[in-house]
Amino acid sequence: QVQLVESGGGLVQAGGSLRLSCAASGNIASIYDMGWYRQAPAKQRELVASITTGGSTSYQASVKGRFTISRDNAKNTVYLQMSSLKPEDTGVYTCKMTIRVMAGLGVMDYWGKGTLVTVSP
Repeated sequence: QVQLVESGGGLVQAGGSLRLSCAASGNIASIYDMGWYRQAPAKQRELVASITTGGSTSYQASVKGRFTISRDNAKNTVYLQMSSLKPEDTGVYTCKMTIRVMAGLGVMDYWGKGTLVTVSP
């Protein structure tokens, strides 16, 4: 049906930048809200940033001013531009999209497998 694939993770030094991408493919009719989550070692998963169908964005306080979420509806893709990275940003980043599939009666949340971001001191 639907598959989400993230890319762009890797190892970067503190103060550096990375750009994450997440592209959806499959039997898609419509994509609504999109978001990025992360899970740091020994911590629970948390919402980092989200963007609505209308383009309204929201950020976790710890990343506000450093991260920017955006979307390209023509490519079924959501991005997370990360700047001024800190070691505390280290974790597995996962994207989520709310999607209506073709011939579907409702919407459902779909998750990617995640991409690892490691920020060294």
